Amino acid sequence: MAEDLKILQTTDKAAQYQALLPQIEALITGETDLTANLANVAAALKEQFKWFWVGFYLVKNNELVLGPFQGPVACTRIGMGKGVCGASWQQQKTLIVPDVEAFPGHIACSSLSKSEIVVPLFKDGQVCGVLDVDSEELDQFDETDALYLEELVKMLQL
Repeated sequence: MAEDLKILQTTDKAAQYQALLPQIEALITGETDLTANLANVAAALKEQFKWFWVGFYLVKNNELVLGPFQGPVACTRIGMGKGVCGASWQQQKTLIVPDVEAFPGHIACSSLSKSEIVVPLFKDGQVCGVLDVDSEELDQFDETDALYLEELVKMLQL
């Protein structure tokens, strides 16, 4: 079945999320395959916001392992506390990094990435993965992104 998103053309970030999140919810509702849902979420976010990289890392054998994503090739495995993704996992909270070069221990999967937001995914009170979003622009992400991306990951049935 073909799925189409209605992309909202506005600079109002909150309005973009408010238009996109119900569409994502409809897209993943009733689908029980996690890989399919993560892939569609990554694609929908990339399509709406045109970010450099959008994807998921899932906790497997005490590492974050690359999952579905949109963008150029990426780091395959990340240890707890390593880089922004590993720090988000370890701290169990969303991290907003305005300038990745200023983040201690940043893992440079691509030199084109300038800013990043990482949102942990929880299952039974434990971090089971992260949503990682990178931008080619400095200071791309803020509390609006954190609010709506945290709402989005709660929709996922993990």
